Amino acid sequence: MIRVVTLSFKKENIVDFLALFEERKTLIRNFPGCTLLELWQDKDHPHIFYTYSHWQHPDDLENYRLSSLFQDTWTQVKHWFSDAPKAFSSYTMIQLP
Repeated sequence: MIRVVTLSFKKENIVDFLALFEERKTLIRNFPGCTLLELWQDKDHPHIFYTYSHWQHPDDLENYRLSSLFQDTWTQVKHWFSDAPKAFSSYTMIQLP
């Protein structure tokens, strides 16, 4: 499963977010079921970031979202948002002949 989350930050909190992401990225990448985690920054709107992650199963993502790692991280970053986050989940594209 692929998960993309759009995060819009107040400009004054971008450095805080990047520091927290740097601190936690390895923990998230090593969470059971996570096979990929990337952070992207919007080319035209540098206060907008996207987390792009792959999960072996939807339950793995749900277990992460219920974990103390996620809860603690979310508690910190939610105060830095300039807009509500948007999340999208999908399955990998099936290749048709």
